[in-house]
Amino acid sequence: MTPAPSMRLRGNMAGEKTEPRPLSAYHHIAPIQTRWMDNDVYGHVNNVVYYSYFDTAVNRFLIEGGVLDIHDGDVIGLVVETGCRYFASLEFPQSIQAGIGVSHIGRSSVRYEIGLFADGSDTPAAEGHFIHVYVDKATRRPTSLPERFRSLLETIRIEA
Repeated sequence: MTPAPSMRLRGNMAGEKTEPRPLSAYHHIAPIQTRWMDNDVYGHVNNVVYYSYFDTAVNRFLIEGGVLDIHDGDVIGLVVETGCRYFASLEFPQSIQAGIGVSHIGRSSVRYEIGLFADGSDTPAAEGHFIHVYVDKATRRPTSLPERFRSLLETIRIEA
């Protein structure tokens, strides 16, 4: 799919148009392999699958960074907001690079910025974000981010 000229720009909260982030703007890159089942009847990755890639890339980063224990940890992240802008198609069997950044770290919330890039491309096929609110696993009440969690997130901070 060739994006329409208006799709080449993304808007910020003030409604200003900005260019999509290049791969080099992200401080962590995670490889993702597309799967046969990711393609839809139109022959490209279905739009809902992009959100799965976002979730996979971010949670893998947190698990490998030693701050998220999905089995025995006391703190978990709940998604409270998501968004995605699509610029080009991805399809099986492509390898993808997911650029991951953090544009906001609050007391208990984090805004992740993710770009999905076909291997070898510096221009994203899609850019998205999601916001996690971190909660106590047992009570599901918001909790302050542990310091080691904050420290890891600071290593991938980027501008909103």
